[in-house]
Amino acid sequence: MSLGTKCFAHRTFTFYIQSFTFYFQNPILQQMSTIPSQAFFSPGTSCRDAIIHQLHIAAATLKICVFTISDDVITEAIIKAKKRGINVLILTDNDKLFDLGSDIIRLAGEGIEIKVDNTSNHMHHKFMLVDDKILVNGSYNWTRSAAKFNQENLIVTAEPELIRLFLKEFDKLWREMTVFKHSVKAQ
Repeated sequence: MSLGTKCFAHRTFTFYIQSFTFYFQNPILQQMSTIPSQAFFSPGTSCRDAIIHQLHIAAATLKICVFTISDDVITEAIIKAKKRGINVLILTDNDKLFDLGSDIIRLAGEGIEIKVDNTSNHMHHKFMLVDDKILVNGSYNWTRSAAKFNQENLIVTAEPELIRLFLKEFDKLWREMTVFKHSVKAQ
């Protein structure tokens, strides 16, 4: 082993020892490392599959706050959750309600509570809270094109502080937004 290789190995070993020591002396880092989180990316179905999995495992509530929903696979999973007795609440953007392919009217027709913003700005969030214990969040639009074409991301986490903050945002928006009423019954 050359002197350069020995020096590199020593520096690397020293770095790992320092990192290891820092980790065990820092309770915040220890807590963070035990919080389960996952990241998903598109194009491809991994983001959509992660959303659908969370919709399927919900036991009591789904709080969905998304710009739009036009992916029929996700829509079907939301409807199935509602039919299983899950309390489903959706916040969405008013400008996207009547876009070609939008599933919001169909979801409202299934008896799902939906509120929309009535501002000239966009409600552009893309997050979901599952049983107030799991957060699904990212750039991923709940659309067919997000799975097929777009470079998107999605994080699923049980990190308590993030969940608390997103619950606070959801509750604030739920109070501020307008109930969406549509008379067409889903087919």
